[in-house]
Amino acid sequence: MALGLTPTQPGLMSSTAGFCEGRLAPNSMYAVLHRECRRLFPDAMFADLFATAGRWSVPPMIVAVVMVLQRLEGLSDREAVDRFTFDTRWKYAAGGLDFDHPGFVHTVLVDFRARLAASERPDRIFDTVIEVARSAGLIGRKRVLDSTPIYDAVATQDTVTLVRSAVRQLLRAADHGLRAELRAVLSSGDAYTDTGKPVIDWTDRGEREALVDSRARDGHALLALLDGRDLPALVAQAAQLLATVLGQDLDQGGDGVFRIARRVARDRVISTVDPQARHGHKTVARGFDGYKGHIAADPDSEIITATEVSAGNQGDAQTAAGLITDLLPDGETGQDGDKDWPAVYGDAAYGAGEFLETLDDAGIEAKVKTPPATNAGGRFTKDAFGIDLDTDTVTCPNQTTVSIRRNRCGDGTADFGAACAGCPLAAQCTTSKSGRKVTVSRHERLLARARADNTDPDRRADYRATRPKVERKLAHLMRHRHGGRRARMRGRTKIAADFSLLAAAVNLARLSVLQVRWTGPGTWAVTAR
Repeated sequence: MALGLTPTQPGLMSSTAGFCEGRLAPNSMYAVLHRECRRLFPDAMFADLFATAGRWSVPPMIVAVVMVLQRLEGLSDREAVDRFTFDTRWKYAAGGLDFDHPGFVHTVLVDFRARLAASERPDRIFDTVIEVARSAGLIGRKRVLDSTPIYDAVATQDTVTLVRSAVRQLLRAADHGLRAELRAVLSSGDAYTDTGKPVIDWTDRGEREALVDSRARDGHALLALLDGRDLPALVAQAAQLLATVLGQDLDQGGDGVFRIARRVARDRVISTVDPQARHGHKTVARGFDGYKGHIAADPDSEIITATEVSAGNQGDAQTAAGLITDLLPDGETGQDGDKDWPAVYGDAAYGAGEFLETLDDAGIEAKVKTPPATNAGGRFTKDAFGIDLDTDTVTCPNQTTVSIRRNRCGDGTADFGAACAGCPLAAQCTTSKSGRKVTVSRHERLLARARADNTDPDRRADYRATRPKVERKLAHLMRHRHGGRRARMRGRTKIAADFSLLAAAVNLARLSVLQVRWTGPGTWAVTAR
């Protein structure tokens, strides 16, 4: 398919431009796209996605505009194409096309996303919008970080459904000859052709256990048959998924019977339809299934500067470093000639020692909350102990000093042991018979400094005035359930690309409010603040 080109000469009497101009505010998203779409998303920007000869594609600039408006309004592919076909504002936003400019089938959007995903620059729409914001001077050296749940687009499966689905996927991935071999070792009598649960008396514990045991034995028999073989990629992937499901949810008792494990695996696969989705927790009491969407935003302009999507059970601090790679290194000079120190704001989820070390090494000021030391029993917290990192010792409230024993990673433990036996303060310190132990992180110096910084009134006031801005930006991203809070796709890669496109659309909406304008080759400016 060859690159199609957007019409440059709309009809004199049939163009949507004459109808919409004067009826839409100058800071309308439609008006700004109409004025700047050919510079934002020129057809040539997507030339690498198409062949040099063949049937012409729908012009990429039109598709890009439709995708941005689709994400901003939370529409499905069919709904977005209908809007473009019948909504005058959408054709006006795409460069002022004629009223009768033809629409296209919704699969064009599917194909275009697939071409972008397979390219060397899959997030080029988001990157382009960021370049415009940076050129307009809207991106400074402060970043506010936060995350939000993205619910998966599949149903969470129970153990029986997981095992049967994994077996079914393995049988489907195998060729005719291998499939016959696999079916020959199945002993449960289950054909694994339907998605419904086997018909049993689910109130009978014996029948439930027999069902679980028989399907588990089928799974293990399939894996035993494939053990040591050189398998095609799809078969190997399906076998790995089956092994994961069997290992995470089932235990074999002393009687040799497989039963559902009375535990939850740490990284449990919750669906064979989307194996990358995970159980997550936004708070202790509030859980969700799916992924986390992470963003970094400039708190002054409210432009999203970076996005990331992780599994739902991944900590915020684990992805934080990838969100701030665009910050300038320590020592650069700001426009006013003074040292313009970069700073990162985040809640307690970003107060991990590893991330504080990353910020410290990069010369970035850490304005993140660090969880205070606590003790569930109301006894002495860690702050009551004197930690001397120069001598690597810890002194307890009773003035007993012990050395810190470090492991290979650099983390350590101060074990007071027998010293607690006759200590008059023992009841206020620990209930353990082996005495009080104090853990000392390899990042203890940074953590202690962060806790001290959090007590400074000026820093606390700055934090309260700055960090909540990212909450509002997340609300903009999540305001539509379809494609916002609820993922439209399956798999982390596709969801990450969709989340990046959503951030680009929200950024364009913000640039529209600021009335961004092209001022010359490669330069942009805003006319409203």
